Amino acid sequence: MKRELHLLFTAIMFYTRIPVPRWVDHDANNLNAATRYFPLVGYIVAIVSWLTYIVCRHLFSVEISVIMSVLAGVLLTGAFHEDGLADVCDGFGGGWTKEKILSIMKDSRVGTYGVIGLIFILSLKFFSLVQLGSSIYSLYFGLVLLVAHSLSRVAAVFIIYTSIYAREDADSKAKPVAQQLSIGNLLLASIWAILPIAALVYLNAIFLLIVVPVMCITLYLRWYFRKWIGGYTGDCLGATQQLNEVIIYLSLLAIWRFM
Repeated sequence: MKRELHLLFTAIMFYTRIPVPRWVDHDANNLNAATRYFPLVGYIVAIVSWLTYIVCRHLFSVEISVIMSVLAGVLLTGAFHEDGLADVCDGFGGGWTKEKILSIMKDSRVGTYGVIGLIFILSLKFFSLVQLGSSIYSLYFGLVLLVAHSLSRVAAVFIIYTSIYAREDADSKAKPVAQQLSIGNLLLASIWAILPIAALVYLNAIFLLIVVPVMCITLYLRWYFRKWIGGYTGDCLGATQQLNEVIIYLSLLAIWRFM
């Protein structure tokens, strides 16, 4: 139990800005094993975002409440995944060789492609959540966030399991995560996403269809990353999470419309 608690705190330390006990170290092996709790970190982000939304709904409009909810998630993670998306947009938008793409993605500056990518992803996230917030009860809104934040992170874990790390430099921030991931870790990570999905499916079995677009976009991204850089980087995982999160919101809206 102590070992698992250590791994959970390691995941929280790496993927969020939440303070953890001082005895939690930065051991590379622990960080790799902690990947099993990546979707559980999504629970934390979803709950904080949901509580922010609920509080704001008593004071403001649904639009402002959604903005504050998204902002809470961004602040909690330190824009970790959004930064990855911006780097991927810049790298694959401006580079035509593996070396050039990796070089651009490692540059801390954000270029035109990155800015456009962030504008579109945040806009889609905002408008889809506003529509969802206007159509469902706050409790269900929280369940939607749990599904989106956990399932989108499982997609990133799947890419880690089925692909190889593209960078050769040992100083990359995602290098410790990029060791061979066991099937057990993948299955445990998947369980964290299955639980909120099961609750959603309990309301209506048709919601299980959201898994299909997530699988499609994840497999496409895996193929795309392998085609251009031979694998993935930490930025690719961030982009995978962000894109799948928005895909889940849009899929729920599409399903909701035809119910």
